[in-house]
Amino acid sequence: MERKHGFFSALKQEVVRGLSPSRSRRGRSQSPSGSGLRPRRRPSNLGQPEMYITRSGILRPGAETLSPLREGPDPNGHDSVDPRSDRWANWLCRAPSGSTSGPGYSKSDLRLLLGVLGAPLAPVHVSNIDPLPHLCIKDTPIETSSAQYIIQQYLAASGGQKLQNSIQNAYAMGNVKMLASDIETATKVIKNRSSAKSAESGGFVLWQMNPDMWYVELALGGSKVRAGCNGKLVWRHTPWLGAHSAKGPVRPLRRALQGLDPRTTANMFTNARCTGEKKINGEDCFVLKLCADPHTLKARSEGPAEIIRHVLFGYFSQKTGLLVHLEDSHLTRIQTNGGDAVYWETTINSFLDDYRPVEGIMIAHSGRSVVTLFRFGETAMSHTKTRMEEAWTIEEVAFNVPGLSIDCFIPPAELRFSSISEACELPQDDRVKNAVVAAAAAAYRAKVAALGRSQQGNGNDILVKMNI
Repeated sequence: MERKHGFFSALKQEVVRGLSPSRSRRGRSQSPSGSGLRPRRRPSNLGQPEMYITRSGILRPGAETLSPLREGPDPNGHDSVDPRSDRWANWLCRAPSGSTSGPGYSKSDLRLLLGVLGAPLAPVHVSNIDPLPHLCIKDTPIETSSAQYIIQQYLAASGGQKLQNSIQNAYAMGNVKMLASDIETATKVIKNRSSAKSAESGGFVLWQMNPDMWYVELALGGSKVRAGCNGKLVWRHTPWLGAHSAKGPVRPLRRALQGLDPRTTANMFTNARCTGEKKINGEDCFVLKLCADPHTLKARSEGPAEIIRHVLFGYFSQKTGLLVHLEDSHLTRIQTNGGDAVYWETTINSFLDDYRPVEGIMIAHSGRSVVTLFRFGETAMSHTKTRMEEAWTIEEVAFNVPGLSIDCFIPPAELRFSSISEACELPQDDRVKNAVVAAAAAAYRAKVAALGRSQQGNGNDILVKMNI
């Protein structure tokens, strides 16, 4: 028994010291989830995992010794006496992986799913280290003071402000299923994929750290989307666009607002207004509304793509105080030379469910989202409507993970100055798509030229390599 205890004591120290995400970043800068563990030989009835990640959130100083791990399922078919053995094995070996795309699923559908649902951002910039305003009734509109009171109740129901202020970083891992259900035109439905067989399955991992740093990796149908923020810059990497920065100010990841980060959610709705009440799935809720300001909308627009509005609604249960429904809608106008303007309205409705406490913080462990892409503007009979669905479950959540550092959130080296408008993820014809990409390339060349002039003014020689 002493020998077993010594082995796992050494394993715990090695994971905390050497297999943290910060160390794995040295060998694989794109993902803080890879731990660099060397693959073991596993039984033939188990698939080889795509990568190994270190879930070090359960390794706490002074924690009791872990029970021995099994290399595979119990040969006798019995459950383990200590359930932590399976959790620890999954902690080391699970990583986001997507199933191979089915024979009836096109690459364009998969790209649309990942482009819209992979890593959407919140409407406005907020910082999770900013103090929340004190509840004030005097000289404050009733809509604003009511919203502040609802947010105070939400923080109390989520675990309390003091406990949430003690969280420095967080980790979450879950599974997702996505489906492009149908596409409608003015006269008929031209595509219907409502069958459960056409749903794509995958997984995601999310890391967060104060102040305002996050990284998400989502794999689906053989493709992978990565996105992150180092507190100053938001970037994303997709197989079809490569690495590029997001336009506009630094904004939180929308997936974190879906019941995973109560503190950021509370800060997001600090300046919201209470617009009334509404029933969601038979439950009475308060409705809070938040609109992106014109300055933020202008900063997010580029070239022919203009973000006209972005509105976020939060529905907070009157019974529990928790966020049960999240709805956001943004309208984009795309104007090409010599053509009519085309409008895209994207609406995402997310329903949060299965709230359970994790270290005292209430976390939504499941939910679903319904996305509607509505295209209109050219002629009265040319509009189209695309409907997509997503269902997710949360498997693991941990707070204050040892070893997580700012090195895990460094943007990719190939990012440089390139930035691409949000409109590039919308399905467009070649004429519109080329106009958007050309505007992004022109902005890129302007930034490179400005950098070259500043360096020449300082008397320094610089060689800039452009790859557009």
